[in-house]
Amino acid sequence: MNNVPNVEKKIGIDLYTTKTPGIGGKLRQQTEDFGVIEITNREEGTEGKYLIVELTKRNWETHHLIRDLTRILRISQKRIGFAGTKDKRAVTTQKISIYDVDEEEVQNVHLKDTELKILGRSNKGLELGNLTGNEFIITVRDIDTDKNELESRLSQTTASIKEQGGVPNFFGIQRFGALRPITHVVGESIVRNDIEKAALAYIAASYPDEPEDTQQVRDRVFETRDYIEGLKEYPLQLRYERAMMHHLVSSPEDYAGSFETLPANIRKMFVHAYQSYIYNTIICARIKKGLPLNRAVVGDIVCFKNKAGLPDNSRNERVTEDNIDGMNNLVRRNRAFVTAPLIGHSSELASGVPGEIERGIIEELNVPIEGFKVPSMEQLNSKGLRREILLSADPKYTIGEDELNEGKYKVTLDFSLPKGSYATTILREYMKVEPLKMS
Repeated sequence: MNNVPNVEKKIGIDLYTTKTPGIGGKLRQQTEDFGVIEITNREEGTEGKYLIVELTKRNWETHHLIRDLTRILRISQKRIGFAGTKDKRAVTTQKISIYDVDEEEVQNVHLKDTELKILGRSNKGLELGNLTGNEFIITVRDIDTDKNELESRLSQTTASIKEQGGVPNFFGIQRFGALRPITHVVGESIVRNDIEKAALAYIAASYPDEPEDTQQVRDRVFETRDYIEGLKEYPLQLRYERAMMHHLVSSPEDYAGSFETLPANIRKMFVHAYQSYIYNTIICARIKKGLPLNRAVVGDIVCFKNKAGLPDNSRNERVTEDNIDGMNNLVRRNRAFVTAPLIGHSSELASGVPGEIERGIIEELNVPIEGFKVPSMEQLNSKGLRREILLSADPKYTIGEDELNEGKYKVTLDFSLPKGSYATTILREYMKVEPLKMS
């Protein structure tokens, strides 16, 4: 009944934890359908060099908006801080800090589809990661289901999520590339030290959801490895692939050097995506084995809550026969969290049945543990860490007539998630559709 789309299987997700039929539908039929409100535990005062401003933007890419804002204020981009980048095709609200500006200067800024509200001042600016989570208010449209049946599916799915304590903390399709989920494939080749294969995969491996002409040109370059012709034919928006090809034209065989043409955050994304794929696969194996997500078993490794109320993956402890009752008491109170590994060259693995599952997947996927030292690109070296496996959530929903699609229904879902997690992990359990309909 609930067949997982093939594209999700390719990123390590081959199950749903709710057994209800999906409601179907589509996301982002208009920008206002996707709302994100940043959650922070900062309290602002009335003094300090940093002006703290609440920024609400509609259909803006975060970095582009910051660039335009600094031009208007005639300041360096380094003087503006923010805790996280937000979706472009959305209405998002977040705090930003601006160093050494007057309130009047900000009040005189007028940018299309933005609102700037002064909150106060602080001696500390915002930095990436200075948030606890995000509230999502998301409307799913174009639902072609009887209203009573729709209500039944929504209530059953919600009850199932509550019973489980949430949903698996999967890495969503965005981690791998929504149109072309290839980053983990590139990452695997890098970890296996086949840098030529990694470069060719990123430059030229095509995917069915891309435009047909893009698929065709990628296929030609994949077969011929003719990067000169590729530069003539590749669309200009594929700037990263073009940068790598430029390098290979001038320095043939220097595949590691071709990756150096990419921004550091893009380069790191490849190995991280490979780790995410293995992690997703381990969680699915755990669920199929019948192990809980919201309760520890002997051999599990748990991490503990930090001062911000978030999982602290640097503070881990193994679950034993002697401490299991105390650990599960902490897990029930959201003070401890069961984890699974993001594999690296120095990964700490569970023992007991959870350890058997982790080692079984590592063996099944033939994961080259030492390869995470990445001798050819040492800046991508990864020791590994553990990540909590359950995403606690308490979704609320409302049903209405869809004014954009006559005769259809819309559903608005409201839920909050900790930073670093994916809204699609909640949405996929309700919708049960191809990931592109959730992007």
